[in-house]
Amino acid sequence: MQNVYDILKERGFIEQVTHEEELRELLGKEKVVFYVGFDPTADSLHVGHLLPMIAMAHMQRAGHIPIALLGGGTAMVGDPSGRTDMRKMLTREQINYNAERFKKQFEKLIDFSDGKAYMLNNADWLLDLNYVSFLREIGRHFSVNRMLTAECYKQRMETGLTFLEFNYMLMQSYDFLELYRKYNCKLQMGGNDQWSNIISGVDLIRRVEGASAYGMTFTLLTTSEGVKMGKTQAGALWLDPEKVSPYDFYQYWRNVDDRDVEKCLKLLTFLPMDEIKRLSNLEGAEINRAKEVLAFELTKMIHGEEEAKKAQSAARALFQDGADMSSVPQTQITREQIGDGINILELLMLTGLTSSKSEGRRLIQQGGIYVANSRVEDIDLKITAKDFDEDNSLLLRKGKKVYHMVKLS
Repeated sequence: MQNVYDILKERGFIEQVTHEEELRELLGKEKVVFYVGFDPTADSLHVGHLLPMIAMAHMQRAGHIPIALLGGGTAMVGDPSGRTDMRKMLTREQINYNAERFKKQFEKLIDFSDGKAYMLNNADWLLDLNYVSFLREIGRHFSVNRMLTAECYKQRMETGLTFLEFNYMLMQSYDFLELYRKYNCKLQMGGNDQWSNIISGVDLIRRVEGASAYGMTFTLLTTSEGVKMGKTQAGALWLDPEKVSPYDFYQYWRNVDDRDVEKCLKLLTFLPMDEIKRLSNLEGAEINRAKEVLAFELTKMIHGEEEAKKAQSAARALFQDGADMSSVPQTQITREQIGDGINILELLMLTGLTSSKSEGRRLIQQGGIYVANSRVEDIDLKITAKDFDEDNSLLLRKGKKVYHMVKLS
């Protein structure tokens, strides 16, 4: 069996790693317990979490044991990494609710049965710590001078770094130590913005236990232009179908830039590398076939095969007459809401195609809004009941590929 380290490297996951040769050898000869931390301050995971989740799945398929660690304790402090503000602090009840939602999404990729993986919450050990004991056992191993050289803290020095946040590195390092002691966890994996925290944990285990531990960070999921993937005009690309429909999720991946197709196929699907290379070598209009495969595989992984087929059918329906369009996002509108006519800018906001009238005005002026396949030229256009077809439907389009059906009731 191929060493999972080589799989992750070939697919482009690995950004930084401690003790590369040692870790590769370890992953090749024994079952390794490893963990990735997740911030439970929202009630759904989003596309930014997909890459570490898929890396965890690759590791589990190779026989290793994942721990998904929810930061229920650290979320009550706030992580300064990669941020210019302090995270909103939640109650334990909110965090526990979010954790339950997370687990359902994790289970789409990771098998938690029979000790094959664990989902833990660092609140279980952090919230009951004795502060003086913690300082004596853990705090004495940390140099303030060295901590201030960490990028996550340097960024905050000018605007102000609270003592609350300054403790974050100690708490995350203690997580690694706790998992090492209880589960023999030897590897922490995470985003590249966590590098300082990860190597601090590796160092703490060495100092306190005299043992070897390892750290690995992942590449950021960015476009060819260096922009983070998963951002839409409506906000984050959530994995919860109540926040982002399977159709919209499918369409996001169907519409990625040609230059990003190979990277996404490598990082976000489990397709064999030979198949990925074949798809990535398609040119011209044929590259759309690769995008369809990417969108279908990802939607099937997160929302199931049936939803993926419905989304694919709906997407194709927009270019092929007579196909099923039931999965295209819809908004119901009453005759009372329309009255004598509803302004196009208001309708665009009502459907979520734009977030403000100024955005709608700009798109119309740029020629990017269509009603029933006719370009809208007038920002004062009024839509009336007469504009709807015999099925009481009206198709709106933003740009070339974003569609929305308005249903009159």
